[in-house]
Amino acid sequence: MTQATATSTKLEDQAAWCLKNPEEAHDILDKLDAEESLLEYTKLMWSVLEPGRTFVDGWAVGAIAEHLEAVSNGQIRRLLMNVPPGFMKSMSTNVFWPSWEWGPRNRPDLRYVSGSYADQLTVRDNRRTRNLIVSELYQRLWGDRFSLVSDQNAKVRFDTDATGFKIATSVGGLGTGERGDRFIIDDPHNVKEGESEAKRNEVLQWFTEVVPTRVNDPMTSAIIVIMQRVHEQDVSGLILANELGYEHLCIPMEFESDHPHKSKTSIHFVDPRTDDGELAWPERFPEEHIEKDLKPSLRAWGGSYAEAGQLQQRPSPRGGGMFKKDAWRFVDKPPTAVRARARGWDFASTKNAGAYTAGVKMSIAPPPGCKTGTALYIEDVARGQWGVHDCEKHFLATCEADGRKVGVDIPQDPGQSGKWQKTYLIGQLNGYDARATPESGSKEDRAKPLEAQQEAGNVYLVRGPWNDAFINEGAMFPNGQYKDQIDAASRAHARISMKKVRRVGAAPKVVG
Repeated sequence: MTQATATSTKLEDQAAWCLKNPEEAHDILDKLDAEESLLEYTKLMWSVLEPGRTFVDGWAVGAIAEHLEAVSNGQIRRLLMNVPPGFMKSMSTNVFWPSWEWGPRNRPDLRYVSGSYADQLTVRDNRRTRNLIVSELYQRLWGDRFSLVSDQNAKVRFDTDATGFKIATSVGGLGTGERGDRFIIDDPHNVKEGESEAKRNEVLQWFTEVVPTRVNDPMTSAIIVIMQRVHEQDVSGLILANELGYEHLCIPMEFESDHPHKSKTSIHFVDPRTDDGELAWPERFPEEHIEKDLKPSLRAWGGSYAEAGQLQQRPSPRGGGMFKKDAWRFVDKPPTAVRARARGWDFASTKNAGAYTAGVKMSIAPPPGCKTGTALYIEDVARGQWGVHDCEKHFLATCEADGRKVGVDIPQDPGQSGKWQKTYLIGQLNGYDARATPESGSKEDRAKPLEAQQEAGNVYLVRGPWNDAFINEGAMFPNGQYKDQIDAASRAHARISMKKVRRVGAAPKVVG
């Protein structure tokens, strides 16, 4: 018998066996596909957890699965994924993937620690994972590879008989002791607390100080962060700003060719969309639902920032925050026929890092090329990360350089120390029109009058090296990391608006 004849006979025998045993044959094919692909495994096991819902496929779900497979293959050790809500991020990363690695990939020794902003979320996903594993289908296909240990089989933690485990915890909830081969961080920020600097700092401290110490092997263990953006200074912002070595999968709901954070991973993923506005998962989230339901819901409580962060994975609207980049106008030099001029200040006392001290000089004068009418000019920004003594030195030097015709306006902090600072600093400016007033309202509220003038086209920037930093801060305000320049500009605007000048109206046409 030739080799070809033997092969043909073997295939005929296999075909005959499949006809006699269709269920077993189907299981074998399903098992092979699932062991090769996390996405195929997800499709196979979907009905176990969601018996009343049809699995909706899409390239975005496949991209998440593909990158998790790369972690399993050792190609990626640090992975950041930014995806919109509803994109199966928790199910894919915290339910299907761990159970896939344990069974189909035959790695029941792997240890998982899962953290979120609330432990009930990770406990929920632990319960789902355990339900998947004990299901009849899973046990039929991979039940011979491991078992769950009966004395450690709770929803918060369950173990395999191969020393693997899965622990559910929350931000700040994991103490010393257990370490994982996979540390999964699924939505570390509560979306509705994203504006709280104190809450964000708690999360960032946990992420930078606790998480790196809770992996088994810093050279082989993986940390996976999957979340929607809530603020420029969220965990994603920290990772991207400090280049912490994370590969980045970013899927905005609507494609933007100029998106500031395009995907960059070692498996060379490229967003398949090419036209602005193309949807990431139209099979699941069609345009009608996004425009009529999702966007209005997000805007109702979080405005355009919620929409930009959660849907588009950038913490400010595309055209900018309160101060749109394309709404600024420019002139080459300050005006001469000035009706009022002052520099407003926002103080900080940090050297070389942290917040900035900023002083913004602003004036009111007719628009360029006009003899009547009123416009605002931002003429200069003095800014630095100065300690207490350097801050005072730069403040006084800037006031001297401006001259006594330029008003000085500084914030008065509450309490006795603020009164002392007011008395001391203004005492150094004898002969100047210097004033100190307490802050009132939020930084956003204080900036609204200036925003209204910028939107009307009444604000001009004098060209200078400070322009870019000022414009970028305004584009992120109030969700940006820094607010010192805008706060100082708001103070300057409030100060010069106290003068008896004509109301600033609509911007006239510029001559020439």
